[in-house]
Amino acid sequence: MTIKSAKFPKLLYSYLATEMLAPFFASFVIMNSVFFLVKLIPFLNVVLELEISFVDFVRLFLYLFPNMFLYSIPMSAMMGVIISFTRLSSDTEILAFKASGLSLYQMVPPVLMVSLAIAILTAYFSIVLIPKSEIAMKQLMFQVAKEKIDKGIKEHQFTEALGDLVVHVERIDKETGKWDNVWVSDMRGQVNPIITMARSGTMTAEVDSMLVTITLENGSLHRPDNDNSQIVNFDKYTINIPLQPPTVLDGEDVTTLSTASMTMAQLQETADIFGRDTTGGRKKLIHYHKRLVLPVGCFILSLLGMPLGLQAGPGKKTLGVPLGLAFFILYYILFTLGKTLAEDTGLPVIVAMWTPNLIFLVLTLYFVKQASNEQPVIPHFVTNRSIAFLDNIVLPFFSKILRPFKKPMEKSDSIPVPLSQPSNPPPVTKTSIMTGVDYLTEGTIHGNVNSHIFHVPGCEFYYCKNCTIEFINTQVAMDSGFEPCRFCKGLLDEETS
Repeated sequence: MTIKSAKFPKLLYSYLATEMLAPFFASFVIMNSVFFLVKLIPFLNVVLELEISFVDFVRLFLYLFPNMFLYSIPMSAMMGVIISFTRLSSDTEILAFKASGLSLYQMVPPVLMVSLAIAILTAYFSIVLIPKSEIAMKQLMFQVAKEKIDKGIKEHQFTEALGDLVVHVERIDKETGKWDNVWVSDMRGQVNPIITMARSGTMTAEVDSMLVTITLENGSLHRPDNDNSQIVNFDKYTINIPLQPPTVLDGEDVTTLSTASMTMAQLQETADIFGRDTTGGRKKLIHYHKRLVLPVGCFILSLLGMPLGLQAGPGKKTLGVPLGLAFFILYYILFTLGKTLAEDTGLPVIVAMWTPNLIFLVLTLYFVKQASNEQPVIPHFVTNRSIAFLDNIVLPFFSKILRPFKKPMEKSDSIPVPLSQPSNPPPVTKTSIMTGVDYLTEGTIHGNVNSHIFHVPGCEFYYCKNCTIEFINTQVAMDSGFEPCRFCKGLLDEETS
């Protein structure tokens, strides 16, 4: 079936979009499951200390998700694009599209649309939902702590729910919450406690200021001192208690108004108040640009996944996913570096924060151009050196570690055939190197002229369709600049050992 050209090939675009969204959602679930487990351990300390109910626990954890999504969505989007185009390339569907007259650039619009939609969703979380969730979390934590105090204060019992304050109430009016015959011991900053007794009292809470206030009426205050004790009678006495429950999550106290709780306008206003060149002002501007940089970075990383996924194909190694993870880590290293430079140096904040996006945008455009010309995005010598590093250093290292745990292999009665000198080699007259797909024969060394990788008999890629050159033995192949694949490397090592 021939795909006809159209101004808007709806069927093609919807097909490619579906192919990208399916692995995106799968990656999204996996990423957030991992982040959930990482966040759960420190979160349990707060839950157990405040005795939070299951409903409040779910609400509180939901407020953490926007911050998690800010990092999980970009990675999931990149993996979704890479996996989809890796599958399309491996199943030769990309080749079928090109044979039908479609260029790579005609496949870019659905990637742009999906990436833009995901980036807008990330921006919504970054700009709108994260500040709201931060404020909602602070209010919920305060309310939970206030409820714990209310439940802890009971008639005819000493209550220590207020930290250094111990309260005893003789009677509590269930309708109004008013206290009768109150006794308070205040040890805050004192060697000897200050004792306050009153006929009545009430307790109120201010959510915005995170403050609990106890108001006592018609009583006396006793301040014991060895040299000068005091007794003060009062009609009304107020005790302000800053609420300090154990609410530190990931090193941040969620009961204080942080930069993350501010809106975009508040960040700009606060930066102007501090001064944009001061330390406080620069921190506000850094957070302001962070909320914009990461969604744009999500868009760029999603586009980058397309050329990385196209590196796959029949008989080729699937390097898209590991390359994607490497570039994702590199992006956040550059982002952290730019943020650090903006904080510790006089470099303009906008330059330091947006440079990683600019670098990756240029890199993405170059990779797309290389992929459209059917050229590898990573030069062959870099790929070969990386594979050689894995085969010669990384894999042997782990092989030595795991060798004691491997079961001894049973000896075979048959005589092994040397891989470096295959049995019954084909007769060669004028040269030891033969080219062309029609000349490939059994028992010789098959090579891929594009990747400069060769395969020996017994390798699962020995009959690779991309192999168009053969060598009489491994030595000739290596002298010609070819290297064994990692499977062949293992076979050769076993044969020599």
